Amino acid sequence: MSAALGMAAVPADGAALTTAQATACPTGWGSLGKTVASTTTAPLTDIRTGRHACYDRMVFDIPGGGDGLGYWVGYVDHLYQDGSGRLIPVGGGAVIEVRVAAPGYDPETGAPTYPGRAGRPLPGTDLTGYRTFRDTRFAGSFEGETQIGLGVRARLPFRVLQLNDRVVVDVAHNWTGAR
Repeated sequence: MSAALGMAAVPADGAALTTAQATACPTGWGSLGKTVASTTTAPLTDIRTGRHACYDRMVFDIPGGGDGLGYWVGYVDHLYQDGSGRLIPVGGGAVIEVRVAAPGYDPETGAPTYPGRAGRPLPGTDLTGYRTFRDTRFAGSFEGETQIGLGVRARLPFRVLQLNDRVVVDVAHNWTGAR
């Protein structure tokens, strides 16, 4: 099995491809805002991050939210907290605002389901070693939407995926698709 992993692909013209060429990163995501209009009463329970070869990832877990979760994700000059209008400083060369159409609290009881505190880094998130992510800030959960700020190295392309019970934000390491 290890021998197969070390082999280079050989195209029809006989020139060997390097591993980096064989596993090129996706391109074409763009940096314009992305949105899906939908709401849920299922509450947000976790926000987690991960490192990948081509991008850094942030995942919003909303158990019971299904596959039609709403969101708005886009670059902003500054992050302002919904309701109060308070400026929340976010570190990095650029700031992505993420709004997920799910509350960070139980709508029936008002009890928090996500332990974020306004203006503070996301709990349990350590960005040490990330190529793109620089900072995270919880802005709050207001009128059924949860808002966070994601500080990134520079204005880079990103994509948003809706998965069952999750919204995923991937931010590329660069514009070219090179590793």
